[in-house]
Amino acid sequence: MQLKLKHLMLAAATTVVGTALAQEQVVKIGHVAPISGPQAHYGKDNENGARMAIEELNTQGISIGGKKIKFELQAEDDAADPKQGAAVAQKLCDSHVAGVIGHLNSGTTIPASKIYNDCGIPMVTGAATNPNLTKPGYKTTFRIIANDSTLGAGLASYAVDQLKLKTVAVIDDRTAYGQGVAEVFKKTAIAKGMQVVDEQFTTDKATDFMAILTAIKAKNPDAVFYGGMDPQAGPMLRQMEQLGMASMKFFGGDGACTNEIAKLSGGAKTLDNVICAEGGASLAKMPGGLAWKAKYDAKYPGQLQVYSPYIYDATMLLVDAMKRANSVDPKVYLNELAKSNFKGVTTTIVFEPNGEMKNPPFTLYSFKDGKKTPL
Repeated sequence: MQLKLKHLMLAAATTVVGTALAQEQVVKIGHVAPISGPQAHYGKDNENGARMAIEELNTQGISIGGKKIKFELQAEDDAADPKQGAAVAQKLCDSHVAGVIGHLNSGTTIPASKIYNDCGIPMVTGAATNPNLTKPGYKTTFRIIANDSTLGAGLASYAVDQLKLKTVAVIDDRTAYGQGVAEVFKKTAIAKGMQVVDEQFTTDKATDFMAILTAIKAKNPDAVFYGGMDPQAGPMLRQMEQLGMASMKFFGGDGACTNEIAKLSGGAKTLDNVICAEGGASLAKMPGGLAWKAKYDAKYPGQLQVYSPYIYDATMLLVDAMKRANSVDPKVYLNELAKSNFKGVTTTIVFEPNGEMKNPPFTLYSFKDGKKTPL
């Protein structure tokens, strides 16, 4: 009799556990960034931000549509390559993820955004800044960081209005991001009376800039603007010092505005001349910035670059929209995402009808003793 009772109790317990498990729903959220190649330090930082958010969400016991939700991150590597970015976007569509955080580069994000739109999956980027991203008007595309129209114009205004610089040479890496931010800087600088004395081009794979810098040196501008990422900006600063261009100001967008650039420039004195712009407030001025950074540094020491707080917010933002819609179905919660008024770590996120943020803040930085410091 006792054995039979034990069997009955075990069967009942199994049924309860089985029912509980049946009520748990796994919801996948995609994340895409370069995890391989010269920009991997950005990609890993971004992925860390998404993982941190997912882990926190899974401790909250969230229920949506009557089911306990377990979130999983499907992290993919696009190697900062547009073709790989498109392939990964299709893979995430085929995996039926509930939403996507990414990509990092404008050159991968723009083609991927069409794929996500076609399969009806919301995509939130906290890193890609080319204004063309939101021009097609896809209802699935959202950006929670200032775009290049803000960053490039802000840098040009500072160069002319504050530093009273008269001449500049412009270099870009021919990517969607680098070309876009350089174009905005140049247009604004010219409108403000600054003379662009030279324009040079490189690639996002180059490491030798001696020829283009020698050509620029002959024009003797007050400053150089570089549209591109830190794997090129760092060596460029080192080579500028070698060519005796140590007095020229060096401007760059958020791609060059990293902690890593101090290492990549190899201790060059020209790092002291860098002025760069980043979308958003400095961590110290973000609503939850310093507390968030302490958590991040404890979990991922020495890995913080630029975008991980935005990626963390983007992940939390998606889930907030799901909770408000009481659905993890992208077609159902998309409307709630567009209506967000979300108090994040970085700022309060509210969208314009085109998926851009309303009144996005931005910050200018310089480097003091090798450390990125808000101006």
